[in-house]
Amino acid sequence: MPELPDIVVYVESLGRRIVGQTLEQVRLRSPFVLRTAIPPLSDVVGKRVVAVRRIGKRIALVLQDELFVVLHLMIAGRLRWIEAAGKAPGTTLATFQFANGMLAFTEAGTRKRASIHVVRGKDAVAAFDMGGLEVLDADVDAFRERLTRENHTLKRALTDPRLFSGIGNAYSDEILHRAGLSPIAQTHKLAPGDVLRLYASARSVLSEWTVRLRDEAGSGFPTKVTAFRPQMAVHGRFGQPCPDCGAPVQRIVYAENETNYCARCQTGGTILADRALSRLLKSSWPRSIDELG
Repeated sequence: MPELPDIVVYVESLGRRIVGQTLEQVRLRSPFVLRTAIPPLSDVVGKRVVAVRRIGKRIALVLQDELFVVLHLMIAGRLRWIEAAGKAPGTTLATFQFANGMLAFTEAGTRKRASIHVVRGKDAVAAFDMGGLEVLDADVDAFRERLTRENHTLKRALTDPRLFSGIGNAYSDEILHRAGLSPIAQTHKLAPGDVLRLYASARSVLSEWTVRLRDEAGSGFPTKVTAFRPQMAVHGRFGQPCPDCGAPVQRIVYAENETNYCARCQTGGTILADRALSRLLKSSWPRSIDELG
């Protein structure tokens, strides 16, 4: 799922292209992508785009007459900018036509979780804000309050949109690795120094990756939006060497997500139990990074 750095670069790229432009036409190729009926989709046609905003992991096109088109990319949704006379790809769910080009909302796969909501009024669009803290705008006291508001694992806390805005599976792994903290450490058991390291790590990881992706896109539109990047330290790098210590990156798999971490840098050498594999291997499950040989 695209997270804060990717969404910020999408918003900036869209802003340069469509703010001030009139939305001339909207076409739905998949009727299920539209999750609202009132106001009707036709109401946004002919309206000028006045802003593009990020709401957590969502993107909101702000139109005249307090109309908002809210796009939620979910896991496989992506945006493509098609120059005039170009064709949208086969995975397109909807297109938004402007005089200078077309925005295509695509989704790979068959699960179709991506969505479009059309709402009117500030109160209606505010309902999409889960209330998560914007880490890059917050001081350490606000960060500490959110982190310790409930007792969760660090991984769960960082990815809870009610606590922190825009952080998901990928960047939480990177933040925890840079901070040298276990993904299953409990928020209520952190030492003051741990909180400071986590705060600094979250700010630096999100800032650095936003700059990296912004530079990668340049004046073009971002086309390589993915949660798996070779420059990442641990996320998506199971079995590959940790860039800091060289130990193989470990993982915990659950449902459709996985947590990647370095046992030597983050858990004192302990390999965290993967529910499926540890049950299968039982006594053969390695307890420490050194047992892997």
